[in-house]
Amino acid sequence: MPLVDMPLEELLKYQGRNPRPADHDAYWSDALAEMAATNPNPVLTPAAIQSRSADCFNLSFTGVGGARVTAKYLRPKGKSNCPAMLQFHGYSMSSGDFAPKHNWISEGIAVAALDCRGQGSSSEDNGQYAGTTLRGQIVRGLDGDPKDLYFRNVFLDTAMLARIVADFDEIDPTRLGAVGGSQGGGLTLVCGALAPIKKLAPVYPFLCDYKRVWEMDLAKDAYEDLRYYIRNFDPRHQRIDEIFTKLGYIDVQHLAPRITGEVKLFAGLMDTITPPSTYFAAYNKITSKKSVEVYPDFGHE
Repeated sequence: MPLVDMPLEELLKYQGRNPRPADHDAYWSDALAEMAATNPNPVLTPAAIQSRSADCFNLSFTGVGGARVTAKYLRPKGKSNCPAMLQFHGYSMSSGDFAPKHNWISEGIAVAALDCRGQGSSSEDNGQYAGTTLRGQIVRGLDGDPKDLYFRNVFLDTAMLARIVADFDEIDPTRLGAVGGSQGGGLTLVCGALAPIKKLAPVYPFLCDYKRVWEMDLAKDAYEDLRYYIRNFDPRHQRIDEIFTKLGYIDVQHLAPRITGEVKLFAGLMDTITPPSTYFAAYNKITSKKSVEVYPDFGHE
């Protein structure tokens, strides 16, 4: 078969290229402590659209740094002790409409769908970033302190959403799941690393193994931030090790060993948007129960 990346037998062994910062564990311990000290003050507002099977709400909460973050929340009418599915959307998109989420409702599962800060919906991005903010979110904050990286806060928002939903009276906190594709796939894995998620279904995850993307000359489309930043701010590669090491704080592969829930990964081997090797670097570091569904002729679709 044609290949855009490694053969499957190599993908299943690949351990990644992007450096892991020496203080990675301390970085995320401090981040989680900051989140734990943040009062989320969740507010549920009935949505304009309602249905016979679900109570539909617009949810807002306070994330780290004081930003008000939004999500959609649906719960099966009249049900208690429900499992809940957390949904995470693709890069630059949003949590979407209420109607498609009713497939989960029909199975008695509540749904909470996050809106990432500053992307396709109303979540607030109140960060102050040193350096460029012209291009995308991967490089936002890269010129400042690592704790100011944009995706640090988004990663923590996934865990805060899990914490809020688990506290709802109608939810069984031991039965949380997470699902998403591309950026949503990366955030699914992140949520499982930072919160007690029982089952995770990431689809071709984004935000993994940045150095591998760059070395494959695929720093375009979703990863175009990397090409732009390196060409404009390190054209002679004098800071290249520093750049990729700092990106290691928000590289999903380095959080993957924290996952305790069961993972089912979905992979298209012809994907040039999020190359398979990048997210297999994360998958291969997961030590909990896991499996992968492979679609050899499919890409980022």
